[in-house]
Amino acid sequence: MKVEQLYTNCLSESAYYIESNGEVAIIDPLRDPQPYIDQATKAGAKIKYVLETHFHADFVSGHVDLAQQTGATIVFGPNAQTSYSAHIAADNEILQLGNIQIKVLHTPGHTLESTTYLLIDENGNEHAIFSGDTLFIGDVGRPDLAVKSDLSSADLAGLLYDSLRNKIMVLPDDLLVYPAHGAGSACGKNISKETWSTLGEQKKSNYALSDISKQEFITQLTKNIPAAPQYFPKNVLLNQQGYESHAQVLANGLKPLSPELVENEVGNGALILDTRSPDIFRKGSISGAINIGLNGSFATWVGTLIPDITQPIIVIAELGSEEEAISRLSRVGFDNTIGFLTNGFDSWESSERSVFAVPSLTAEQLSKQMEIGQINLIDVRSSSEYSSQHVLGSINIPLDDLEKGMSQLDKTAKFYIHCKSGYRSMIAASILLKNGFNNIVDVQGGFLAISEHNIPTSKYRCPTTID
Repeated sequence: MKVEQLYTNCLSESAYYIESNGEVAIIDPLRDPQPYIDQATKAGAKIKYVLETHFHADFVSGHVDLAQQTGATIVFGPNAQTSYSAHIAADNEILQLGNIQIKVLHTPGHTLESTTYLLIDENGNEHAIFSGDTLFIGDVGRPDLAVKSDLSSADLAGLLYDSLRNKIMVLPDDLLVYPAHGAGSACGKNISKETWSTLGEQKKSNYALSDISKQEFITQLTKNIPAAPQYFPKNVLLNQQGYESHAQVLANGLKPLSPELVENEVGNGALILDTRSPDIFRKGSISGAINIGLNGSFATWVGTLIPDITQPIIVIAELGSEEEAISRLSRVGFDNTIGFLTNGFDSWESSERSVFAVPSLTAEQLSKQMEIGQINLIDVRSSSEYSSQHVLGSINIPLDDLEKGMSQLDKTAKFYIHCKSGYRSMIAASILLKNGFNNIVDVQGGFLAISEHNIPTSKYRCPTTID
């Protein structure tokens, strides 16, 4: 028996490869099916099952593509309804995989079809659970994503309480716990940086498994849930209804476009997405381009900040990373990439077209500027980061609230932007510039650099926060 966790940092997501006696099950695969096919082929094994713990909201699963290419059976738990062929398993159903068994445990709460898969080894021992978003390390899944007219988030939280206590906590303490997400995922509030644990350890350290009443659990779980990113329901629909193949998405997007063609497509409504690093973007890009660098939580920020999942996208990328950018866009359902700037940004510069640079200054220069007089400083970190410590007099507009927050800003004023280290602030700067704010200055190095200089800070929220 072989069990391998396949963790993807930019989505804080875990897929799983399970192999026994020449048969393979893949749990919660990412959009591109080829790595899983290659892994099974190298082992001389056949993919028998694609197991889905639930209809994912934060990424588009590769289940449909993978099943079509391998003949594997897609498996969901009870209550799932799909537009494609899938096996809707019964609660406690046993799936045979080589010499091992996988037991289907229906654990509704995060969503109604949420399912935990219990791995039983060759000797009949309960070895591990693949808990999806039902149980994370240090947390559990948020209960607000499957709210319907007859079900509230409190109702779903109550279901989750019962699922945890009746289906999971009764299992052996030495059982391994393999969740679908780690720290950074928007599917939970306080997920640990650890990507696996044991059930016994979680009973000791995870508040959701502590000895609390059902009402206390519901209160804790439904309190201060951050708003779900706008792309979540769109990804759920793609996972339920199916989608264009990953190969076709790549074929559509991997088309080199000349500067002239880029201009024409922008005139027809295409968005320019510059995926280079913030430090490179600041030196020069195309007017109206949005910078979301591949070196950060690229797919998540694209899904959060670009409202129209169908808008045509033109990619600017470092040479050789165009396919990676298009593939990562498809992970969150942005399948309408229509091409990339041929030969990278050099081709735009060599065509003698206009280039704009983002004004910036160092933390030391910011300190001197603040000594001269009051400035408009925008902190685009999360509200919790801001509350922990911030520059006195700064305005907090979390990046995911920027669209709403910018409506309260004067477009004629000069604004200095910072985040923690520079990734998010450059995204914010590019969006503000695209929306007519023509006097934006980025603070290099963000709050990490600011904290090294004599700039007054406070550990308490000041009244200049825009909510």
